[in-house]
Amino acid sequence: MMKLTPPMGWNSWNTFGEHINEQLIYETADTMVEKGLPQKGYEYLVIDDCWSLKERDGQGRLVADPEKFPHGMKAVADYVHSKGLKFGMYSCAGNLTCAGYPGSFEHEFIDAETFAEWGVDFLKYDYCYHSPIIPGKYLYRRMGLALENCGRDILFSACSWGIDETHEWIKTTGASMWRSTGDIFDTWESIKNLTRQQEKLHPYNGLGCFNDMDMLVVGMYGKGNVGLQGCSDVQYRTHFSIWAFMGSPLMIGCDIRNMSQAALGILGNEEVVRINQDRLCRQPVKLVGNWSGEDLLLYSRQLENGDIAIGMFNLGEGKAVARLNLDELGLPFSTGRTLDAKELWSGEKVEIKNATMIRELEPFGCAMIRAKVVRL
Repeated sequence: MMKLTPPMGWNSWNTFGEHINEQLIYETADTMVEKGLPQKGYEYLVIDDCWSLKERDGQGRLVADPEKFPHGMKAVADYVHSKGLKFGMYSCAGNLTCAGYPGSFEHEFIDAETFAEWGVDFLKYDYCYHSPIIPGKYLYRRMGLALENCGRDILFSACSWGIDETHEWIKTTGASMWRSTGDIFDTWESIKNLTRQQEKLHPYNGLGCFNDMDMLVVGMYGKGNVGLQGCSDVQYRTHFSIWAFMGSPLMIGCDIRNMSQAALGILGNEEVVRINQDRLCRQPVKLVGNWSGEDLLLYSRQLENGDIAIGMFNLGEGKAVARLNLDELGLPFSTGRTLDAKELWSGEKVEIKNATMIRELEPFGCAMIRAKVVRL
């Protein structure tokens, strides 16, 4: 299928890992609706690895674990759909999934047909235990072709971790999103590491095939499958802002059934989400700024209505001052133009003097700015 903006939703892996079941999915679907997440754009509910039996049935089909999903996946999909949500599942391009369950290698068409019969709308397709002699581009093309001929519109989420030069061939597979990194963990170092990997990949993100920086850890606070150290709300806000600004899919990874109000406020910031969902999906531009250190990242991005998004991200543990000359944005004094700008977390008007924007950022903090071009 062709997805015109970065997909948004929830995935089970970051918090629950193998500990998934029917009741969890029903409760999560209920909570997504109760908290108004679909209205914010979060429409997919995705079950990750560990949902099936360890063996296929006599017809070579995947079988849902009857202890975890006693009513089968069709019933789960129907429940999710009844809530106005879309239903997603997981498989893998190898003989086995990452957790050791049957993968879809050489079963691509039968699995795609099975997913279609169950009512699946989204397939995350991992890369563990894949053939060492068949390049990944062929494995992902196989599943992309199978999905496009299964009789149902299923979003193809390719998860090859960016290896085998994924960015060079992923658009040939029919994928609507593609993982450019290894797994995220609920630590600030993991967020920083994934952020730094993106600069060389900006030209490969875009309309219809979105660079997936991995799922969000906002609101995990060190709990769950990839919990580890946890982060502060300030760090989570910056994490979310970076993912949104870069045009990554936004897939919630915390347990939303007991999500904190702070986490809900971060994930539900409609103006930040609006930048992520901008229909032109233009490439971000890394800015030089004035006296920016390696832990201070400045970006701009032109939006569909002529506005400009500006992201200032302090990855360091000390305060930082971001200084930006508007000439970098194409607005030198000679244009007779400046910016009418607002910071999207605080709602404050951003002051601009002498064609320069200066903003102090707290440790691990950020500024997400939307600005209109106006006459001086």
